[in-house]
Amino acid sequence: MKIFKNKLIVYIAITLLGVLYTGCDNDLEEEVYSSVTEGSYEYSEQDFGPNIAGAYTALATNDVFGRWQTQELTGNAIVLPANPSGWDDGGVYKQMHFHTWNSESMQIEMLWQKNYSGIILCNAAIERIENDVIPAPSEEEKSMGLAELRALRAYYYWMICDNFGDAPLVVTTSTELTPKNSRQEVYDFIVNELNAVIPDLNETQGESQYSRMNKWAAKTLLANIYLNSEVYTGTARWQECIDECNDIINSGRLSLSSNYKDPFTVTGAETSSEVMLTIPYDFDRGVVGNFLFMNSWHSELQKKFNTVYPPNGAGGPKGIPQFINTYNEEDNRLEDSWLTGQQFGIDGEPLLGAYDLAGEPLIFSKDIPDGIFTNEMEGYRMGKYEIPVGSQWSADSDVPLFRYAEVLLMKAECLLRTGQSGAGALVSQVRQRAFANNENATVTDEELMEDSDYNWGYVEDYEIVDQGDQTPVEFGRMFDEWGWEFAWEGYTRRNMIRFGVFTTKSWLSHRPNGDYRKLFPIPQEVLNSNPALTQNENY
Repeated sequence: MKIFKNKLIVYIAITLLGVLYTGCDNDLEEEVYSSVTEGSYEYSEQDFGPNIAGAYTALATNDVFGRWQTQELTGNAIVLPANPSGWDDGGVYKQMHFHTWNSESMQIEMLWQKNYSGIILCNAAIERIENDVIPAPSEEEKSMGLAELRALRAYYYWMICDNFGDAPLVVTTSTELTPKNSRQEVYDFIVNELNAVIPDLNETQGESQYSRMNKWAAKTLLANIYLNSEVYTGTARWQECIDECNDIINSGRLSLSSNYKDPFTVTGAETSSEVMLTIPYDFDRGVVGNFLFMNSWHSELQKKFNTVYPPNGAGGPKGIPQFINTYNEEDNRLEDSWLTGQQFGIDGEPLLGAYDLAGEPLIFSKDIPDGIFTNEMEGYRMGKYEIPVGSQWSADSDVPLFRYAEVLLMKAECLLRTGQSGAGALVSQVRQRAFANNENATVTDEELMEDSDYNWGYVEDYEIVDQGDQTPVEFGRMFDEWGWEFAWEGYTRRNMIRFGVFTTKSWLSHRPNGDYRKLFPIPQEVLNSNPALTQNENY
């Protein structure tokens, strides 16, 4: 069981959140269950840690439906078609694949609300510390706590900037309705905030700082923002990204885990030198939300893992064959990321189909006919995060948001884009643990400049019937490396936009549907509640 101090703070914060902050309550009339209020509660130094921890709760809220579905179901690696057990739900998942979402799509609304909820929580926690409402144990801890909250707020704003572009910049607890700031202004705010607070952040890696925004997580965030700067502002910041990556690498605090699966296990990741910012989950302590396996798995897998509840029908999210086909057959990340082939129960007995192929051996096949409808066994399933035997509907495995492998790949990509050498060595370092044959782990700078191995095109009845745009992808092999290393982790949409393929290429049942789809619309509910806002272009 995970018992590190910072995790306990998160657990405590969840129970205290109603006392510490009620500003996120949308009800006009609040029913009072206690005479203790924000104004009458007498805070002590013991409240300092929970005050900070409470701002992290928005990371886990609706993560699968908000962050994960918007970043993965819109991309070329994972799709969620209907099947004989259901999973149509009015087409809400297929909208992501077709790029036909609108301002009322639930995933987009959750993405906006989740991140602005985090921003509001950070603003409130910052004001309590700045105004000495909650006393700090020391001036050093006060500075460090404020730096951590401002860096975490920068992460939430990055999600807004990356997904929505122009958006309101709110840095106080004021309820005044505000118009949108430009994407450039949001970008500048994030960069300036991170550069201001990074010197004050805790440099400890793992253990007491696990799942928290320490100096290395903040630098990884800043490197990410520089990596995508050309998308956000029209101005590339490749060298600035390299500089941040070099600081992290040269610190000696981070390294790759010995095994690819280590960052996704239930125990052990807390002391990892690879995992930085992460979403911590622990069902027994009420920190829940890692239910991706319940969505992706077939219900018969309950007998394989002895889960308390059966997964949802025949399962929803599954691999797109065009992506699966890009893996090298000796790349262990295929087996480490996907459930494939015939499935057996915990007793070793073959599992069987339960829907349209009832009674037949349960064998997950790679190929699917399209992104609209599959049979119950078509498509590889999620196999990346450890799901221990006996798991509840939410798993105890944490979800890393930043890993050291990302730092190495960011630097490699920027070296390629600036014509500098050394990208191949960095990528080979990441590939090393995925290949038993070291020769296959090695890739050169020149190979990373080649076209992607992805076989783009529109699919009907298992076959590509319209190849669509076949323009070679610049640094296409580098694009592929991102996909293999970070499958299922929520990187696909952003990488596709940066490499210029998100709104130009066809895959499975997706055809290009306009460059404006690089941004999501502002949710209609938000527009209705704030007349000062205007909708993003073409929505």
